[in-house]
Amino acid sequence: MRLVHLLRALTVELDLAAARFARLHQLNGSDLRALIALLDAERTATAATPGWLSSQLQMTSASTTTLIDRLTTRGLIARHGDPSDRRRTLLVVTERAQQLGESFFGPLITRVVATLDTGFDADERAILHRLLATLATLVQQP
Repeated sequence: MRLVHLLRALTVELDLAAARFARLHQLNGSDLRALIALLDAERTATAATPGWLSSQLQMTSASTTTLIDRLTTRGLIARHGDPSDRRRTLLVVTERAQQLGESFFGPLITRVVATLDTGFDADERAILHRLLATLATLVQQP
């Protein structure tokens, strides 16, 4: 149970950091989750369409459209035509949004990476990766 309590404490601290970032940049929770989902899509070369984002956020298409319009107006995301299908729109996080995230979360990410690199060997990092991936899958289950 100690590990579960540590994970809960970590989750609370990360949620508080995300809330500070959101407050600082006048974002709501859905805005922040959308930006994270779009950044993750970019990292995995996933085509982020409005429909895809709607399913990731578990929001209606109307609510997702409102969110996309809001983030586009603020210069945090952009709509681009899909070069392989003119009928499809792709969503991307703008450089401005990436810079805001990096300026806020960059120091934390740097400290985490340094700790993982210097405090854990490759086998330990593999175990941590497996643990976190497994837990992420469990949390997504109904």
